[in-house]
Amino acid sequence: MVASDQEETQTDDEHVGYDRYKELKLLDDTKAGVKGLVDSGLSKLPKIFLRDSHELNISSSSSAINVSIPVIDFGSLHQEGTSRHEIIQKVKKACEKWGFFQVVNHDIPQRVLDEMLDGVRRFHEQDPEVKRQFYSRDITKRVFYNTNFNFYTAKEVNWRDTLYCLVAPGSLDPHQLPSICRDITIEYSDHVKKLSLTLLELLSEALGLESSYLKNIDCAEGVFMVGHYYPSCPEPELTLGTSSHRDIGFITILLQDQVGGLQVFHESHWIDVTPIPGAFIINLGDMMQVITNDKFISAKHRVLAQKTGPRVSVASFLRQHIQDESPRMYGPIKELLTEENPAIYKEIKMTDLVKLVYTTKLDDVSGLKHFRL
Repeated sequence: MVASDQEETQTDDEHVGYDRYKELKLLDDTKAGVKGLVDSGLSKLPKIFLRDSHELNISSSSSAINVSIPVIDFGSLHQEGTSRHEIIQKVKKACEKWGFFQVVNHDIPQRVLDEMLDGVRRFHEQDPEVKRQFYSRDITKRVFYNTNFNFYTAKEVNWRDTLYCLVAPGSLDPHQLPSICRDITIEYSDHVKKLSLTLLELLSEALGLESSYLKNIDCAEGVFMVGHYYPSCPEPELTLGTSSHRDIGFITILLQDQVGGLQVFHESHWIDVTPIPGAFIINLGDMMQVITNDKFISAKHRVLAQKTGPRVSVASFLRQHIQDESPRMYGPIKELLTEENPAIYKEIKMTDLVKLVYTTKLDDVSGLKHFRL
């Protein structure tokens, strides 16, 4: 009988006396996350965090090829003249070539951005007993925190903890949010919802569609927000903050601090995404690639573990979550199809893609392969 990969791994682990599940369970039961390991004075990484050397040796080459992701200034977006058209063309090119770009002068006050990052940091650095009340593996909750959403299914554990918040659809009870970051989370999410509508308008027009097209097909109905906390790592050369992966939604709006570590894979190179004060990083997810029939791309990206830390980021995903039972099906937009450009994806539910990711490994193999015609 041929053993599965999982069975082979278990056999190897048993042979050397290593119980992976036991080590995972020990960390999970502390409800203190990776931050708890650091606070305990950890100097060497547990085996569950260790990466294959080949994966870790793929270093960034952005300096060697002198390239960076596009930066688009929204400052003149609402001015008369050609400004909007020029911005749309820049967005179009970035979505076709990169799937990533940074946005500056987006009208969200710097105070809000700073306070949101600080709120996430305060949550993760508060008294463990208070934080532990929010620890859960129940992914149907609207608000919870844990270490790695795919903790028991992934091949390796990422060096980070995360606070999760389902902002929309439905109404979020403010009292479900941690009091330490409640007010700023509500204020920040309101700003992000407005920015998301602007982005969907620009993407619609970049596709040659009416500006309201993507909004009208409910691309903005779901907003899932996560606050990542990457503690300083004692052996960053042996692990990753976030594995190489592609996002699954329509758009991700990412706010990061100035620590750095985010990389995007572009033309066979890992490119550093250099932090710009006050900027948002916008990247497209797999569902955007589906509905544009590969015209716009979903790029894989990762976060390096670092000695410097903590690194804090806030990602807002435009997508439904796992408990959303919306019947809407998404497939390639018919207005974009021709005889020369036929549909290459079947129609799928957003939640089908979400469930696939939550029950399998987070890796750089796109889940879209399961939905190609």
